[in-house]
Amino acid sequence: MAVFLDYDQATLDLQYNARAAVPDHPSVIQRWDVRGAAAATRLEAVRDIAYGDGILETLDIYRPPAPAGKPAPVLFFIHGGYWQWRDKKDFVFLAEPWVASGVVTVIVNYPLAPAAGMDEIVDACRRAVAWTAGRIARHGGDPHDIWLAGHSAGGHLTAEMLATDWRRFGYAMPPIAGGLAISGLYELEPIRRTYLNDVLGMDAETARRNSPLLHPPGECPPLICAVGGDETAEFHRQQAALVEAWSRAGRTVETMPLPGRNHFTVLDAFADPGHPLFVGLRQRMGS
Repeated sequence: MAVFLDYDQATLDLQYNARAAVPDHPSVIQRWDVRGAAAATRLEAVRDIAYGDGILETLDIYRPPAPAGKPAPVLFFIHGGYWQWRDKKDFVFLAEPWVASGVVTVIVNYPLAPAAGMDEIVDACRRAVAWTAGRIARHGGDPHDIWLAGHSAGGHLTAEMLATDWRRFGYAMPPIAGGLAISGLYELEPIRRTYLNDVLGMDAETARRNSPLLHPPGECPPLICAVGGDETAEFHRQQAALVEAWSRAGRTVETMPLPGRNHFTVLDAFADPGHPLFVGLRQRMGS
């Protein structure tokens, strides 16, 4: 029996089981950990800065070793893990190449399910962005050149940040120059119908309210979307649907193909200064 589109329960669960789709994912994560541990010994960082009262409402800031005479562009990274796993410390490996290119790099934590619901998770990320916009100048960053990037659930949260009405935080215009959503999830109803919702606990209204696909912003900075060529059909459908909906609403959305990349190795591309994904975003930043 179909539970979403033409998918039965088992097939829909497989579409969103990224680990099952990449059997060697433990070796990829181990490689990230090794790179991150080495990078942590070399990077100049201020860690565990609180942007809120929650235990996971913290972020790390990594600075170029020799800042230029003017403020540096800022990369604000939101990790994935289906809103219930992972930590900013798992993604230190991403900071080193971006810092080496002259970018102040912020890696953020946010509250995780089941302790936090989707509304709380999204709101925490908004407050982290607002905190960064208001204080990053103290760390050598340019508050007018903040680019968001997120992977998987972080891609969803990146799109949600671009779709936010920032007047609530005192900004007439979004405090964001643009965003990059990698392997993002933009419609949460199919997620609600999978095994993942056993932890997330979303009802239909929560899923609808937090689906950026269903709520194209009135105006927002440009968004780049990228998905690995070897990812499941649902990740490709999710991206295509968001691009169509936001483009139809007049928003600027670009896509960047990542042939030969799976749900995990897409982040290797993002950490490779020679890869078009890295180059494309870096070229859009001020320098």
